[in-house]
Formats: sequence, structure tokens, C-alpha cells
Amino acid sequence: MTAFYVFILRFMNVNSLISSHIFVYRFKWNLSDILLTAQMMSKLRVFIFLICLTVVSVLLSGHNSSTFPEIFRGQDRSLCTCETCLSEDDLWLANNTSVEPFLSAKYNFSEDVFEWWKLLQDEQHNFTTYRKTVKMLFQIFPPNPVLTERCTDGCRSCAVVGNSGNLRRSHYGPLIDAHDVVIRMNSGHTKGYEADVGKRTTHHIMYPESAKDLDNSTHLVLIPFKILDLEWLIQASTTGFYGKSYKPVKSNITVNKDLVMVMNPAFMRYVHDAWLENEGKYPSTGFMAVILALHTCDEVHVFGYGADEEGNWSHYWDPIQNSDLKTGVHAGTNEYEIIQQLARKQKLKFYRGW
Repeated sequence: MTAFYVFILRFMNVNSLISSHIFVYRFKWNLSDILLTAQMMSKLRVFIFLICLTVVSVLLSGHNSSTFPEIFRGQDRSLCTCETCLSEDDLWLANNTSVEPFLSAKYNFSEDVFEWWKLLQDEQHNFTTYRKTVKMLFQIFPPNPVLTERCTDGCRSCAVVGNSGNLRRSHYGPLIDAHDVVIRMNSGHTKGYEADVGKRTTHHIMYPESAKDLDNSTHLVLIPFKILDLEWLIQASTTGFYGKSYKPVKSNITVNKDLVMVMNPAFMRYVHDAWLENEGKYPSTGFMAVILALHTCDEVHVFGYGADEEGNWSHYWDPIQNSDLKTGVHAGTNEYEIIQQLARKQKLKFYRGW
């Protein structure tokens, strides 16, 4: 690039000198004319140089922006004032590119992703049906959902609260509630457990079979595994849903329609491919919640994941029935290890609960 600048300067200098000599020789201008011409040529050289510099700068900035990891696109990390911030220069995260976490009316969902997604729970309908359903979805819910606006103090802290029994007697409640964003999932609830799990919820991640009513200030984040899940969201929040899934689902759900968002199936595939390297049939709700937080928060704290101090895997509201880890179609052990790796690399803070 330095050689390019030298070439420009030499080019301008030589040509201006040649032009000046030609003018003097042909027209025999007097000394004042020659001085005036020299000044004009000097200004012209500076003008041309500035134009070249501007063009090169624009080209360079365009090139550099394409190398920024997608995980940080759409949020200005330079504004973060947290004690520890996720950085766009973080080479570890730079290897994990992403797509938009949430569906929007303008998102161009590919048929290739649909073919992957339809296998998760044996979807029988085609891509055309999916597109029609999504179009109906955004006639009811916000067409361009955003997880949360940046906080006034410049640090968007997020607590991702799982449902592990290790939250019992943890006394994490006040700490969890102190975060700007509190993400809970599935059947997780707070009443009666406020001292250990907190009482605030800003975002609740669920799918139809794990759905629960929400208050008017909580965002519903739907993870869809089939077209029926999208239809459920539309109908259960309006006229009522009377279809059937592999297990009973709520016919009606209480939710603020202005605070509804749907996870992008392309994001689900990205988590499965890039983070889990295709282990398990698809990621668990809990793991997707963690990766979602990494993509949208400045600082991520994780609570309620893993076994309790005696090695039991259970929910904090359930009596212990079986100490074995049962993750079904998910790569639970691998997911847990990745979260531990993130904690060791200080990309998030992990609270074990005991």
C-alpha cells in the first residue's frame, strides 16, 4: 500500500513539472504567470492526493469490516463499559460466525436451512407452507424484533438462568435480579424460590410443549421445531389452538404480543454446526439460550446449569428422582463442557450453585 502512495506522488510530481515546462516553452509566460501556475499546480497535486487517499480509505474500511466476526454485527461493542466486555477483536469468538438470532419480516430464509430444520421433528409440510405461516406470524407480532436496547450506562449484562437443582439454597436471587436482562426457559418459575432464583424475568425462552403464561413486561422467545409451533403461537395468543402435538400443549397463552420474538431456525442450525459440530440431533433450549446471550449481551453470567453438589441432575422445584443425566436427543455432556470452556476462557461467568 505504501508503494501505491509513492507511485501517486511521483506521478503527480512528474506530470506537473512536464506541464509547467511546456507552458513556459510554448507561451513564454512572464515570471509572475509562472509563479501563479506553480501555485495552482501545487494545489492541484494536494487535491488529487486527497481524493486518492479518500478512495483508498473507503476501500480499506470496506475490506476490514468484512473480516469482523458476525457475532458482533448489529451492536457497537466499543460502547461497552462493563468490567469485562466481549470484544470484536476476540479471535476465539471470531471463529464462530453467526446469522440473525431472530426471524424478521425481511429475513431471507433459505430452502436449504428449511430442509435441515424440517428433520428435527419430522415436519411433513413444504417450504411454501412455511413461508405462508411466517407471513401470517408478522401480521400479529413485531416484524423486526430486538432482544433489548443498550442500557444507559453502556453495559448490557445478562443472566441466563437454567433450571438445575444446584440453585437450591444458592441465595443467587438478588444477584440474578441485578442484571439488565434475565433469561429463563421452559417451565422455570420463580414463585416460592425468589431467594435462590430471583423474581425478575425479561425474556422467557420456550416451545409449545413447555409453554407457560407470562406477565405483560416479559418477552416470549419461541424456539420453533416445526410449522405447527408457529401456528400454535399465532392461534394460542389469539383465537385459541386446538391442534395436536406429540404431547399436550396449552390452547391459550397469556402474552404481550408486542414482546414476542421467534428464534431463527438458521441460528439453531448455526449453533448445531459451529458450536456443537453436529453432535446430538439439535441443541437444547438451555444451550441455545447461552449462545443467544453471547450474541446479544456485553457481559454474560450463567446460573442453574449442571448437577448439584451430590451429582444429581434435577430441577430446582422437583424432588430428586434420578441422579443420572438424561439429555434425550441433545448432546448434553458436550454442551456442558463447552459452557465450562467458555467460563475458563472468561467469555462468561459460570455460577455452579454450591
